[in-house]
Amino acid sequence: MNKPKIGIRPIIDGRRAERANLEEKVMSMAMAAKILIEENLKDTDGEYVQCVIADSTISGSAQARDCAEKFARENVVGTLSVTSCWCYGSETMDTDPMTVKAVWGFNGTENPGAVYLAAVLSAHAQKGYPAFSIYGKDVQDKSDTSIPEDVQEKILRFARCAIAVGTIRGKSYVNIGAVSMGIQGSYCDDNFFQKYLGIRPEFVDMIEINRRIKEEIYDKEEYERAYKWTLEHCQEGMDNNPDKMQHTRSQKDEEWKFIVKMTMIIRDIMLGNPKLRDQGYYEESLGRNAIAGGFQGQRMWSDWQPVGDFSEAFLNSGFDWNGPRKPIILATENDTLNAVSMLFGHLMSNGSSVFADVRCYWSPEAVKRVTGWEPEGKAAGGFIHLINSGAAALDGTGQSRDKAGNQVMKPWYDMTDADVDACLRATKWCPASAGYFKGGGFSSQFRTAAEMPVTLVRVNLIAGAGPTLQIAEGYTITLPEEVHQIIDKRTDPTWPTTWFAPNLTGRGAFGSVYSVMAKWGSNHGAFVYGHIGKDLITLASMLRIPVSMHNVGYEDVFRPHCWDGFGTDGQESADYRACHAYGAMYR
Repeated sequence: MNKPKIGIRPIIDGRRAERANLEEKVMSMAMAAKILIEENLKDTDGEYVQCVIADSTISGSAQARDCAEKFARENVVGTLSVTSCWCYGSETMDTDPMTVKAVWGFNGTENPGAVYLAAVLSAHAQKGYPAFSIYGKDVQDKSDTSIPEDVQEKILRFARCAIAVGTIRGKSYVNIGAVSMGIQGSYCDDNFFQKYLGIRPEFVDMIEINRRIKEEIYDKEEYERAYKWTLEHCQEGMDNNPDKMQHTRSQKDEEWKFIVKMTMIIRDIMLGNPKLRDQGYYEESLGRNAIAGGFQGQRMWSDWQPVGDFSEAFLNSGFDWNGPRKPIILATENDTLNAVSMLFGHLMSNGSSVFADVRCYWSPEAVKRVTGWEPEGKAAGGFIHLINSGAAALDGTGQSRDKAGNQVMKPWYDMTDADVDACLRATKWCPASAGYFKGGGFSSQFRTAAEMPVTLVRVNLIAGAGPTLQIAEGYTITLPEEVHQIIDKRTDPTWPTTWFAPNLTGRGAFGSVYSVMAKWGSNHGAFVYGHIGKDLITLASMLRIPVSMHNVGYEDVFRPHCWDGFGTDGQESADYRACHAYGAMYR
């Protein structure tokens, strides 16, 4: 598999005396950048990101062409041009419209790398090729081969996001079903997926699941193993339905079998399964090259078939009966825009994204009136209830532990057997609420019982503006047990609950928790572990998606240098203007 790579372009002055004097320095910068990236960044498969260096230093258009041809063969998706000297800007720059670009100009007085940086960024801006500027804060000696921390941060963030752009390019989004209950995000917008993300939308009727169950188009050996594992590890929770609406024990037993098969089949539809070829199902074995998908569920499915909560929860988790494995992004109610939100979070963290309704804001006054408890600490300004119908990734329990014993959500490849067991023990599977889901099935029930840094994400489509991104960094919080029980039972106690307190800045959308809730663009959002807002801002700029709302510090915003050409005194408006001017990457 020819994975996306970062290409490093060592740029040099072509004059003989200058080349001889600078060749070693420029190539040492390229090698240092390669080592930095390859030792610190992993892709979503858990493998270290690969870099490719041009075969020679680049002093003019002929060598730039040779470099571009090599990079095309190697599937380079992002290029980092490096230099410590003056070079010829428009003659050496990367002009491939499909690569994401950055330039690192060495900050030294002996050789003007910064002068080349400024000159070539001017050329990028004038020619319409956005490029990121990387320039160290402190002057270095010519002999200094180290990469300053501020430069490291920018190189790694650029590379991480460029690899994400390349990872999704050419993949598919699989709509299983269509629009759920009039939710606008369920309408798959071809223009957005194809032009902004480079993703091909595909459509599969939900009845395909029934066909594969009826005709036994799944790996029977894996099913037996998965079903046995499910019975051993998935605790059945309380049946909260009225007696007359509860399914019989026999019905529930059949539903367990059905949802395990359903989970395997959805995975196979998205990714394929070579075992199916051995059974004579060549077409089904191929899958659909999916990077993400969504399952409609309500209501044309859940009114008569077991709800998709089990499938959605486990596919989005970083493990299943086969052990730790990469999350498979599957959006509840086929909310295509929340699927993209989940995908962005996964690409930046290599961990699971947790799908949730952004259900309601609890003010301190309302909490005290209902429970008698006055919120304190991170909950002092109130909090937001994140909850959905049992389809949340089990990583959201917060039961994984890092080496220091802290509760965390991990990249899937760092999950241990102890982490998996802890997440499973913290989760119960309650019979689905019959008022919503007449077809039965089971919903995951857990509480995020940890204080963790998380980032809530949402992609929206706005008529006249196009796609926009909302980002809210904050923390999951824990409430006193009695307070949790009182509040949680006001919704549906059989669903997973997370209490979220966004970080406030005292201005704009983040002036209060109420304002964050009031300005959120949809009924859905997805949260991922860590404060990754700055990475999401950089990724969004690469995809030409303006950020309409975030609480990331000004100093942490890293966008292409030419964004400043659209204004420096109002980042948000300049971002909108730049994204509109450059337009989608794939036209």
